[in-house]
Amino acid sequence: MPTSILFRIGEESLDVTRRGKQRVAMDRLGIHPEAGAWCRIDKIPQPPADVLHAAGNPRIRPATMPPLGMLGAVLGAPFMPLLMLLTLLAEAEEAVKRALDTKEEKEQRRAKKEEDRRRDAIIARQGLDKVFDGDWHGNAGQFLLRWYSHSTHHQRMLFATEEGIVLAAPPKRVSVGREKRLQVVARIAASEATLVDPFSGEFETRILLIRFSDGSWLRVDTEELRSDLHMYALRQPLPHN
Repeated sequence: MPTSILFRIGEESLDVTRRGKQRVAMDRLGIHPEAGAWCRIDKIPQPPADVLHAAGNPRIRPATMPPLGMLGAVLGAPFMPLLMLLTLLAEAEEAVKRALDTKEEKEQRRAKKEEDRRRDAIIARQGLDKVFDGDWHGNAGQFLLRWYSHSTHHQRMLFATEEGIVLAAPPKRVSVGREKRLQVVARIAASEATLVDPFSGEFETRILLIRFSDGSWLRVDTEELRSDLHMYALRQPLPHN
């Protein structure tokens, strides 16, 4: 069986397991969202000293990997050569496929590369390569300052509900069992912020914006490309600002 097929089967199995765990977690939290997905933010830039002091010197970095996670990394080290070999085989298989591409397939690949370049140019032009709009006094900046005060875990489960946005996470960083330890760590009312796909569905990305009512925004990256949250955002009316 080709390596790429093995990878896809593994990914699909993991996806089914992941979604099952998410449903259990949502039931336990009493949340019945219209969409949800795991996400994370980029590194928070260092705020100005006066802003940090005014906010009470909050934590702006996630906790380091817990000992169990470090132990898992050590135990998993012997399998790294096998994983590297599988990756190389998958890359070699992809290279062979490209060499055997028809003219139409080569055109499709060129079009995809052009699309990726156009997407990256838009990201840079709109400042979407940053974690937020840059205004520490805006709603997004103030919310970002409290991000790791709510939880030191490096990820959040983001839910879109009728009432607004709900963020859940383990109180502290964990290496396994994140769904079992989920707690609601923040809520943003629908009148205060909305979820927005900044590309309006034109590109398949992990990028979403939490756009606040004052026009400020915070970027989150979902684990999945074009996640359920992206599809939810595309169904919503565009914000006025």
